[in-house]
Amino acid sequence: MGIKRYELTEAQWRRIAPLLPGKVGDAGRSGTDNRMFMNGCLWVLRSGAHWKDLPERYGKWKTVHRQFSRWCHAGV
Repeated sequence: MGIKRYELTEAQWRRIAPLLPGKVGDAGRSGTDNRMFMNGCLWVLRSGAHWKDLPERYGKWKTVHRQFSRWCHAGV
């Protein structure tokens, strides 16, 4: 599979993954797929599209938006 537009490369993901909440060993729930979530957020932010236009491959737009809002309020 080729690199998709707006998605993190392997190198980029390796650099930021340890900094994100939701890893195994963190308190609370672990993120089921932080990379997919991040790619969904980047798709919306870089494309300028509305959250409701988020492609299904990133999950339900409301779920992604809710988590994005939580992370923003938490200062992630």
